[in-house]
Amino acid sequence: MADDSNKVVAETRDSFGKGAARKIRAAGKIPAVIYGHGTDPVHVTLPAHQVGLILRKANAVLELDIAGKSQLTLVKDVQKDPVLQIIEHLDLIVIKSGEKVSVEVPVHVQGDTYPGTIAVLEVNTLRLEVEATHIPENIVLDVEGAEEGRQFHAKDFTLPKGAALAEDEDLLILNVMIPAAARGEDEESAETEAAEGAEAEAAE
Repeated sequence: MADDSNKVVAETRDSFGKGAARKIRAAGKIPAVIYGHGTDPVHVTLPAHQVGLILRKANAVLELDIAGKSQLTLVKDVQKDPVLQIIEHLDLIVIKSGEKVSVEVPVHVQGDTYPGTIAVLEVNTLRLEVEATHIPENIVLDVEGAEEGRQFHAKDFTLPKGAALAEDEDLLILNVMIPAAARGEDEESAETEAAEGAEAEAAE
């Protein structure tokens, strides 16, 4: 959701290329491009520190102030230096209040499964159709007490008001199982007991 913490002052730019981008980043800013809704691409720079904090949340919405004009945008792509993890460039798409967008929302697992079992997340995100200004930070999946063999699918989630599933409802999200190491120990124990039983019978 766009709020005061997501209000960012953007400055238009007319210098491009790697050299210009390096100068922009050296000045504590991030080069970005805004596009969508049939508008011409607008090239801007954004304050790096402020935007970096906002981007800790998935699917961040930025309310930009461009020369006094307000523009809502959704962060579409973040390009980072693979080593330094410094944000090098942002792609932003124009959105309208109330408009529905398709986004990948992180899955958050809460609760403890049945003792001796573990929850294995097969898919880390769930695609939703949701209002652009009301994108949830995550979708919570409660696995409290779930036993071995229990499976959770996309249709098992309780979605926020106004959100709709944009995935196959039978998409497997999470499996509850016994860890392989523990299963191996149980099988080894069973084999040992069987061998000892056979030796006892032979001795008799």
